[in-house]
Amino acid sequence: MAIPSFVDRVTVHVTGGNGGNGCASVHREKFKPLGGPDGGNGGDGGSIILRVDPDLTTLVDYHRSSHRSATNGAQGKGDHQAGSKGGDVVLPVPDGTVISTPEGEVLADLVGPGAEFVAAAGGKGGLGNAALASSARKAPGFALLGEDGEERTIVLELKVVADVGLVGFPSAGKSSLVASISRARPKIADYPFTTLIPNLGVVVAGETTFTVADVPGLIEGASEGRGLGHDFLRHVERCAALIHVIDCATYEPGRDPLSDLDTIEAELTAHGGLEDRPRLVALNKVDVPDAREIAEMVTAELEERGMKVFSISTASHEGLDALKFAMAEIVNKRRAETAKPDTTRIIIRPQATGGVEFKVKKMPDGTWLVQGDKPERWVRQTDFTNAEATGYLADRLNRLGVEKELLERGAMAGDAVMIGDGPNAVVFDFAPDVQAGAELLSRRGEDHRLEEDRPAAQRKKAKDEMYHARRSGEIEPSPDLSEYGAGWTEDEVDLSPAEAKAAQKAAERLARKQARELEAEQELQAELAYAAGQDIDIEAEDRK
Repeated sequence: MAIPSFVDRVTVHVTGGNGGNGCASVHREKFKPLGGPDGGNGGDGGSIILRVDPDLTTLVDYHRSSHRSATNGAQGKGDHQAGSKGGDVVLPVPDGTVISTPEGEVLADLVGPGAEFVAAAGGKGGLGNAALASSARKAPGFALLGEDGEERTIVLELKVVADVGLVGFPSAGKSSLVASISRARPKIADYPFTTLIPNLGVVVAGETTFTVADVPGLIEGASEGRGLGHDFLRHVERCAALIHVIDCATYEPGRDPLSDLDTIEAELTAHGGLEDRPRLVALNKVDVPDAREIAEMVTAELEERGMKVFSISTASHEGLDALKFAMAEIVNKRRAETAKPDTTRIIIRPQATGGVEFKVKKMPDGTWLVQGDKPERWVRQTDFTNAEATGYLADRLNRLGVEKELLERGAMAGDAVMIGDGPNAVVFDFAPDVQAGAELLSRRGEDHRLEEDRPAAQRKKAKDEMYHARRSGEIEPSPDLSEYGAGWTEDEVDLSPAEAKAAQKAAERLARKQARELEAEQELQAELAYAAGQDIDIEAEDRK
């Protein structure tokens, strides 16, 4: 099947790049095995951007390739290395492209060189554990996941941006008129429907320059799908004026200039939105003798309808100058009435600001549904295989007020709660904070035992306080209770298992030292007795 050279309506599937995941890493180096979290953030995914290119006149490139995707962001790394961002994909479109959904909702109307629209935004990269660290959570053992890029199907529809539109039956001479008053060279032949695509020509009349669009021939029923005109009626919607090009030399039975004009006007009315456009009538082919007579016969009646009539010939160029200056007059008047648009503006989708951040409603099956941009985005960023990351999500939802809203609406512990209603929806059992008096028994994502000092640390603090109190003289010095002190007993000091083991070893070393000293003392006494001539019972000494 041949691919057409002109396409003015296509359906394109666009996908933004996914954001990279954050990194959960701990800095390690010699003599510093736990140097703190240093996981970098993931890179943002690339976006699909539509931008007006004044050199384009067709959407044929997207007819051949209707799926476009941007690149993903890279994952974060350790040592605070952020992942690289995905590259944006810029899709050039002709001036006058309208972007809409398959259901018909208009998203953007791109007019003017450089105007652009983000068709599919890339996903945000996830935060690394270095960015998640805080005074309460100094070493997070998790990171956030990157978000998926936006994926959608859009319809691109080209509406030619021209100042004047030429309308009329096939072979009425519209293409010949464009070729005669401009440098455009459309295909011209003597058979109906020669023109299959709109042709644009630039016309200069005095100091005014304007564009003229040749719309393919209309026939009766074009607005309902007959012929070719139903595909091209959209191209006259932006025109400041319409020129009826009427063939006065046709030999088809049942046709005359007045009936042709009424037929085309009926189709324009059925299409709608063109009632305010000024009209001119160009009676063409007056170089033919019979056609000149017909033109003279209908001129008066057309003028009675309030229309300006010009008898022209694209072959001999008769009446073309008068027609060009009449077009220029209408264009100048329309331009003066219309504020000049900012051709460098960027059209983007409006984003809602403020208002309620989430909504809670009860489903018929008893499930509580939580909807909102923040909760749903947080769910997409959470790694549910990591218990700490799941607890972090619960804390964020609690701070947002989700738990309070559920309790106010009558949710009970154990009820099913679903966040989001799309493919990324998460269902969990409702488990609110449980309090007994002033003591908080449970809290999701946090363990208060981690905030309390261990018993050994408490004992160490108490000893330090006692030591400084004695040094300052606030209390009387206590007996020496060290391991080598004379009055030390294990019951007098509250020891941890490690401290008790060390004290036991010190006591054993002291006992061995005392035994050696006693044995040396006994040997010395024996030698002194022998030197003095005293009798020594050797057997008794051996028994010792």
